[in-house]
Amino acid sequence: MAIQKSRNKNIGITLYILFILVPIYWLLNMSFKSNEEILGGLSFWPTEFTLENYAVIFTDPTWYMGYFNSILYVGMNVIITLAVALPAAYAFSRYKFLGDKQMFFWLLTNRMAPPAVFLLPFFQLYSSVGLFDTHIAVALAHCLFNVPLAVWILEGFMSGVPREIDETAYIDGYSFPRFFGRIFLPMIRSGIGVTAFFAFMFSWVELLLARTLTSVEAKPIAAIMTRTVGAAGIDWGVLAAAGVLTIIPGLLVIWFVRNHVAKGFALGRV
Repeated sequence: MAIQKSRNKNIGITLYILFILVPIYWLLNMSFKSNEEILGGLSFWPTEFTLENYAVIFTDPTWYMGYFNSILYVGMNVIITLAVALPAAYAFSRYKFLGDKQMFFWLLTNRMAPPAVFLLPFFQLYSSVGLFDTHIAVALAHCLFNVPLAVWILEGFMSGVPREIDETAYIDGYSFPRFFGRIFLPMIRSGIGVTAFFAFMFSWVELLLARTLTSVEAKPIAAIMTRTVGAAGIDWGVLAAAGVLTIIPGLLVIWFVRNHVAKGFALGRV
């Protein structure tokens, strides 16, 4: 009976994984086809294999600079988010002060609000101070919803570290920066990995702010993908190739933080 249940469970998991992978396979399949073949009918693999779609992306500066712009502002956002959220989360986990619960809830409400609510204020502000169409503008705008999430995740990990460790370090003569960098942060590295993962993913897939706050110099790949719509219709092959390449950075991030993410889901508040 137990063997049968285990077999049914394995079959169910396999079918679920296959179901999840079907859109990804179809996207990859389309990226190696011409538009004529894509629109000509249903086929489960390319009949005339072509790399022209990828050649368009790697030879057109507008396309590959879109990936560069996206990776640059997302990386900047992850660094800024961690730099701000780590001390803030430590303060929430270790100290009690007037209005701490209300402030913590207010941070989370920023994450709950849709980006469209802050679109006009950001646009006017960045246009006035000369930050429009810059990478730092998008990185700072994404901090609006990434920092509250990062503080919430990190506070859960930090609260799980006994306060006696802080007191012992101070008795041993550690200054706060030395204690925080050499002792405390390594103890919550799984939480930092989880936080970096979510910050990267939310910033990578966000389109509304990134598209509105940029025009040419810092335009992200998600906005450039709309260029495939022209007088002749949609260039499905190039669009599929761009979609495949867009998935790769996320897979690389998951690969590098996979161990921390696994521990984080088990130990933290995620």
